[in-house]
Amino acid sequence: MTGEPPAGQGAAERGAGGPEAAAHGAASHGGAGHGGDGPTGIRALAVTVSNRAAAGVYADRSGPVLVRLLAEAGCMVDGPLVVPDGSPVEMALRDAIGGGYHVVVTTGGTGLTPGDLTPEMTRRVLDREIPGIAEAIRAAGVAGGVPAAMLSRGVAGLAGGVLIVNLAGSTGGVRDGMAVLAPVLRHAVDQAHGGDHPRPA
Repeated sequence: MTGEPPAGQGAAERGAGGPEAAAHGAASHGGAGHGGDGPTGIRALAVTVSNRAAAGVYADRSGPVLVRLLAEAGCMVDGPLVVPDGSPVEMALRDAIGGGYHVVVTTGGTGLTPGDLTPEMTRRVLDREIPGIAEAIRAAGVAGGVPAAMLSRGVAGLAGGVLIVNLAGSTGGVRDGMAVLAPVLRHAVDQAHGGDHPRPA
């Protein structure tokens, strides 16, 4: 991203200025998740999208928060993988799809500046969009006191059986987005792999 606009800030970041910082390079590590009940446990990849982070201008903040929250949601997490916006995002997503992940969550590049291209790169790999996820994330941000959250252009969908979700490029945006995503994450992965809808007893 070239810098998230205020829409990239979550309710936890009200009044904070500037884009989210991120680390240089792809600092991949195996997160200590709890292990899901999906096909082989839920394997997740966290991706930070930032031109300046990829160039080593500043340290990552939103990526590590995303890793922690994915682990708390029951995932075995790799990342954060830090990439510049544009075609490197598409390449990272395609690598993740071929790498056996069940979930890929990105942070950054969802704003209105000309260089914010994460939604466009994500749509290139999606087979089916899940608009309700992105809509719920935006609505939660607005309800949490961040009117500019409606400007986030993040998308969500499936690439084969891989769930891909774009979050805004701030620690608050990540927290707000994961608060929406975490409760449905396991069910979404199960559904993507052919699981049935839960039925009342």
